[in-house]
Amino acid sequence: MYKVFLDKLIESFKSVLPVTAVLILLGFYMKVETSIMLWFLLGALLLVVGLALFQLGAFESTSIIAEDIGRYIVKKRNLAIFIIVAFMLGFLIIVAEPSVRVLADQLSIAIQPEMLLVYTIAIGVGLFLTLGLLRILFNISFRTLLIILYTLVFILALVVNSINPSFIPLAFDAGGFASGPLSVPFIMSLAYGISRARGDKASEQDSFGLVGITVIGPIFAILILGLFFRDISPDAMNVVTVSPTLIEYLVQYTKDMAIAILPFIVFFVIFQIIDFRYQKRKVIKILIAFVYTYVGLVLFLAGANGAFSVMGTLVGGYFANNTFLLILVGAVFGLLVAAPEPSVIAVNRQVEEVTAGAISSKLMLGAISIGVAIALILSMIRIVTQINLLWFVIPGYIIALILMFFTPKMFSAIGFDSGSAVTGAMTSAFLMPFAIGAAIALDVDVLTNAYGLMVLASMAPVISIQILGIVYARKQEIVEDYKGIDDIMDLSGVTE
Repeated sequence: MYKVFLDKLIESFKSVLPVTAVLILLGFYMKVETSIMLWFLLGALLLVVGLALFQLGAFESTSIIAEDIGRYIVKKRNLAIFIIVAFMLGFLIIVAEPSVRVLADQLSIAIQPEMLLVYTIAIGVGLFLTLGLLRILFNISFRTLLIILYTLVFILALVVNSINPSFIPLAFDAGGFASGPLSVPFIMSLAYGISRARGDKASEQDSFGLVGITVIGPIFAILILGLFFRDISPDAMNVVTVSPTLIEYLVQYTKDMAIAILPFIVFFVIFQIIDFRYQKRKVIKILIAFVYTYVGLVLFLAGANGAFSVMGTLVGGYFANNTFLLILVGAVFGLLVAAPEPSVIAVNRQVEEVTAGAISSKLMLGAISIGVAIALILSMIRIVTQINLLWFVIPGYIIALILMFFTPKMFSAIGFDSGSAVTGAMTSAFLMPFAIGAAIALDVDVLTNAYGLMVLASMAPVISIQILGIVYARKQEIVEDYKGIDDIMDLSGVTE
């Protein structure tokens, strides 16, 4: 176990080092106070250790449980049980997801009661997780379903934009906040378990795409809320507040993560009694893995929010008045920030496993990072120009949906999952404060202009990974053509 942890620690250090090194250099350039830099370095250390522990524990706890729950609800062959369990899983995961609580807290003055936003997003996730799982169960076309859902989203968004435009960035970002470090690995493992239980030739392809469908749920839910809720005043955004210290974040997440992990433990106990019946040794191993996951999340989230968010706000504000440097710095952060994202690591690992290494995690990370860099460029342009988010989102997703007709099916599903996965803890804790800091420095409406970054960060990798899929498929065709030529030459005796 010690050797495995050491390997994970080194891997985490390599992932976090690039973005940390850039921030240290920028800190010296900006002449940031020594105390802030020291707290940042301590937070980065916590983030590295937390990421290593999370990777060590999550695969052996929540992922295994989700896979087996997936097999169970297919094995029961009872549609009512399937729907009820699927909805409850989606709802409870989001109630526990820390990123959603952060969003609700930011809008607590404007949207009361505070839990209204949490429950609205949770209902959206519950309904669309159920829809996505039914798609896997009944082998419904991923492409067809996605085209229908996004067409409905765009129609609803245009209606809401005409009566309550401030809800547009919030609605589209809600899907990003819902796809955090707890929800993405669990949902992907659940899809994997159900697709394997189905057991036909297309099951491996259908193990991807569930996250991409699920995150549409919060968009629908918040847009519908926007039809009935009063417009949010810019003054209602409580973003200009004193951030908690690193120690305060540690205390906060020690409590919050205990609440977040509890539903997963309850799932485990219930299904252990009714179906799993693991041996005592495996039960102990899973419970220990839960401890690793819990401690890892506490350290990771405290480090990300207590250190990286402060630096993100400072850097965004510092470069806001130089458009070229703001866009350049944003692009650099976009390239670097995906590597330490727990949800991205989980997606890349499952892709590599399902494809037997044909699609490497490094290749996936490269495509995702390029996509996020493009998203940050677009986000900074939005903040400077104050262009309506829909002018970016609608054409972007139309391109993504058109690419599905030319990309191998698995790459399309992987693309939508990866795009959702990238908008996790690091994006919400670092890139969002970076955008908010720039918006405040430029004195533009934070909600309308800084928000929207999450949806752009999830949209761009969908396009980049599908382009990767087209290139990959073309190379495979060339290899097969060469093999065919070699076979013909062998049969004709030309190679003798």
